[in-house]
Amino acid sequence: MIVTRDLSRQFNRGRVKALREVSITVNPGQIFGLLGPNGAGKTTFIKILLGILHASSGQATLFDYPVSSPSAREKVGYLPENHRFPEFLTGAAVLDFSARLSGMQNKQDRTDRAEKLLKCVNMWEWRSTKIKKYSKGMLQRLGLAQSMLHDPELIFLDEPTDGVDPIGRKEIRDLLLELKAQGKTIFLNSHLLSEVEMICDEVAILHKGKLLRQSTVRELTTSDQRFQIHADIKNEHLLERIRQSSNALQTANGFLEVVVSNVVQLNSIIDMLRSEQILIQSIQPYRQSLEDSFVQTIQGAGAADFNELLSNQTATASEAHNG
Repeated sequence: MIVTRDLSRQFNRGRVKALREVSITVNPGQIFGLLGPNGAGKTTFIKILLGILHASSGQATLFDYPVSSPSAREKVGYLPENHRFPEFLTGAAVLDFSARLSGMQNKQDRTDRAEKLLKCVNMWEWRSTKIKKYSKGMLQRLGLAQSMLHDPELIFLDEPTDGVDPIGRKEIRDLLLELKAQGKTIFLNSHLLSEVEMICDEVAILHKGKLLRQSTVRELTTSDQRFQIHADIKNEHLLERIRQSSNALQTANGFLEVVVSNVVQLNSIIDMLRSEQILIQSIQPYRQSLEDSFVQTIQGAGAADFNELLSNQTATASEAHNG
């Protein structure tokens, strides 16, 4: 759906490098999140894909069309971060005008489509109210409806829940998941990482114009080498045996957090517990929030492997405990 190869963009005669050889692939039917701090190059990246800006070097395609081709944008919807609608128009008039710009010639089709979308984003009762009376959240809802007018296959959303209350954010998340179920592809730029974690299949992390990592949300938040075991262990000798059999060990509130090299090592630890008739209540891979993983990546982990990062952190904590 989206492919970029070594995409770069420079400003101010090359002194400002907004993007540095960014290569990203987005497959159809995904909700894809673009993450990064302010100034990372996210908006520049989106504008290049939409043909608003031109790349200094590299390649980018939508639907296998070069982004410079108008054909690449025929099936694309876009909600900018700071969109502006004429304040003298009503919500219904804005959608009708946008629908005509999208090539919808039949007035009844435009009216029916606008009604469906306004109801979908809970703005139907405000259809005849002028834009100047809309709150920021209402404008976001209207902008989301506008981005879906011509039933696009690929939708770019730049901070779609900005200014929206918690109930509204939940409704927008549900709508995006419904669009995904219909086979749509959503490209999402958001600072609300908790929401990105809930709905995105895959994310890319940009920092200072560079792509640090592209991974599934699961890969960024779950370790296949660190496990949390819920078992009440009071035997210090047994804990020491487990510590010697694992790469690292932490204990807290009835939980063991062990780092192992493989499943064989994990099963050996489980065998120790069972041989001492310790009741194991649960075993699950360690999981951290996407926000924690994002911050670690930005602050110096780079594209380092998450399992290695967790192992090093736990080993450090274990050494401090033993010391």
